[in-house]
Amino acid sequence: MEAHIVGWGHTPFGRLDETLEELICNAGREAMEHAQVDPKDVDGIWIGHANAGLVPDSFISSMPLQISSDLRFVPATRLENACASGSAAVFGARNAIESGRTKVALVIGVEKMTDKDTKGVTEALMTASYQAEEGTFSFPHLFGRLADSYFQANGNKSDILARIAAKNHSNSVKNPLAQMQKDVGFEFCNIVSDRNPMVAPPLRLTDCSLISDGAAALVMVADDASHNFKRSVRFRSSVQVNDFLPMSKRDILKFEGPAEAFKKAFEEANISVNDLDFAEVHDCFTMAELMIYEAMGLTKVGQGSRAVLDGTVFSEGSTPINLSGGLKAKGHPVGATGVSMHALAAAQVVGEAGLMQKTSANLGCIFNMGGTGVANYCSILEASR
Repeated sequence: MEAHIVGWGHTPFGRLDETLEELICNAGREAMEHAQVDPKDVDGIWIGHANAGLVPDSFISSMPLQISSDLRFVPATRLENACASGSAAVFGARNAIESGRTKVALVIGVEKMTDKDTKGVTEALMTASYQAEEGTFSFPHLFGRLADSYFQANGNKSDILARIAAKNHSNSVKNPLAQMQKDVGFEFCNIVSDRNPMVAPPLRLTDCSLISDGAAALVMVADDASHNFKRSVRFRSSVQVNDFLPMSKRDILKFEGPAEAFKKAFEEANISVNDLDFAEVHDCFTMAELMIYEAMGLTKVGQGSRAVLDGTVFSEGSTPINLSGGLKAKGHPVGATGVSMHALAAAQVVGEAGLMQKTSANLGCIFNMGGTGVANYCSILEASR
């Protein structure tokens, strides 16, 4: 039994007035309306939410029941896997459908981050690293250390990181749901200034993803029911790979967890990276996106800059990366990110991505990551008809 995506919902990302519960219900309701699914037909609910102290609500699994009284008594589960919590929810629902126990699943990813100030958000997210060795370092500092090591091994790539940031900001202009929707240009991203300060050398503010509120949702069904829906998107493959939590136990410059996830996903789908029409990847920092190019095989390790310089990853290139604007400009409400990636990639492969639409976007890749390459989820999506 396969799982197919037949509908989706997506709130704007940004600093929003809606409560956590309102975000959950708005996205979930939109997804069911998009799929034209009656709440009475939903067999299970999976909700991705990292939280980590961002909000006082740690027990939110039943909040989607507020969408409709017909959802009362439907089993609902919250999943958490750091910044990959959304994909954990997607994979949980997919597994339930593939087992044959679920026919119709509602998946929601959500985060409310802006109730905390920047310091509070930073401290909350720091809990997702290995506390015994990395607990005193923020994620900007961890990825700053990673960037510094990469630069020492491969030369200073600050200009490449600025080009990645500028690319994603440019793409975000076509995404009405994005937090930024502003093309700030390469020069702004490449120069340290009062508006673009150094955050964690060598990473500048424009090298870091945003603090965001938002939610996204999917309706997924068993393949033998997918013909009843207007649209249907199948998982050509879906792979989860977890690596050691301590950075000290890994050669971090090889990004082995992400590379293994891509390798297995491509093998399961019987494709190579060159078969992809586009990808949405986890650019929590521009340094992460650069290394993801290498992990997915667009270039050899240490040569990710080539994919930028030859135009491969730009919107008109052979493998556009983050047509949505990515976490860098679309926003990164942690628990919502993985679900958002699946929703927007599904929209691409069925030709419903609006201004973001790429011509002949038949095969799309999603890579969502928790921590410094620790929890790694890779999906390959295609339209099933």
